[in-house]
Amino acid sequence: MVTRTPAPETAGPAATGAAAAKSLPAAETPLETELRRLAGSVPDPELPVLTLEELGVLRGVHLHDTGRVEVELTPTYTGCPAIETMAADIESVLHNRGMADVSVVTVLSPAWSTDDISAEGRRKLAEFGIAPPRPHTSEGPVPVALSVRCPHCGSTDTELLSRFSSTACKALRRCASCREPFDHFKEL
Repeated sequence: MVTRTPAPETAGPAATGAAAAKSLPAAETPLETELRRLAGSVPDPELPVLTLEELGVLRGVHLHDTGRVEVELTPTYTGCPAIETMAADIESVLHNRGMADVSVVTVLSPAWSTDDISAEGRRKLAEFGIAPPRPHTSEGPVPVALSVRCPHCGSTDTELLSRFSSTACKALRRCASCREPFDHFKEL
């Protein structure tokens, strides 16, 4: 079951005492660590070369006193059709671990960014033939579009064929050196 939740409210500067203490995250228990590892090991349905942890969409796993497990996911973009499959796959993995009550909630704030993809995830994308997104930088007042490196031959002489590819988060490019087409995971 996927539940949409609003962005959590943040305490104002006047928050003190018990109210401020509630906003601090609790330490993760060993069981929560194991459940997070299991949920994070689920492959992304659109990019099965990556796990949800490597993609950076798994935001948290919480075990409540009632035994209910709540998993927080942030989609790569609002309306991502894969979120339902991700939730079902997470529920299946955690049910197989013996957790009877599992809920997956969609958390939209903070928004997912391509900077959330792990270094291992970026390596796997390139190895799979998809140019990974470039990290965001804050150099200069105007962002400069740099060339995208071909994951096949390493050339930076590439051209954009289509702003959209097999999924909305990828663009289709072609290398001028080796002439191979490839997907580029767009920077968000």
